[in-house]
Amino acid sequence: MPQITTLDRVPRGESVRVVAVDGADAIARRLDDLGLREGVEVEVLRRAPLGDPTVYELHGYQLCLRQSESGRVRVAAHGTAA
Repeated sequence: MPQITTLDRVPRGESVRVVAVDGADAIARRLDDLGLREGVEVEVLRRAPLGDPTVYELHGYQLCLRQSESGRVRVAAHGTAA
């Protein structure tokens, strides 16, 4: 069974694949609009000195998310089937 975690727990420099976004509210819809949907590859680029926010790369652009937002994105190790 694949190891599922949330995007906010992925170490810097790692790449993961989005499994799901939790919730059905405005934040979840906005994350979907920003491209965070099932199957998308995301790389963790860097974190702020105190750990929040974090910069991610997906679809060829960089996205900065707070921990409260990235904690809603469930991910699996790159190449792992869910």
